[in-house]
Amino acid sequence: MKKHAAVFWTTITLAAIGLIAGLVNNPYDLLRALLIPAVLTAVLFLLYKYPPRRYAGGRSSKIKVKPSQKTMAKMAGIRKTSAPTKRKSYPFQVIEGSKGKNDEQLPKYH
Repeated sequence: MKKHAAVFWTTITLAAIGLIAGLVNNPYDLLRALLIPAVLTAVLFLLYKYPPRRYAGGRSSKIKVKPSQKTMAKMAGIRKTSAPTKRKSYPFQVIEGSKGKNDEQLPKYH
């Protein structure tokens, strides 16, 4: 665990040194290099937070059609006849293999 922390803080320190050195030597190149990732991150965040309407579910674009009484009667008949069947809950079982057990072949740590 301490090894991971050391690698993390070393990486953060080197990144900070690189940003400071880039800012001191040539700030315009640093800003230009960081501008594209910053803009892409902002666009992706905004698309995640406010998705386009056509992908957001489109509640207003769907047309609702009221089914006729015949259709409702058919659906009620189907629902009544197809009662849900109860499934038996079987516990998990270990199926013994056909090779048989040999105590000599078991690993020593078992």
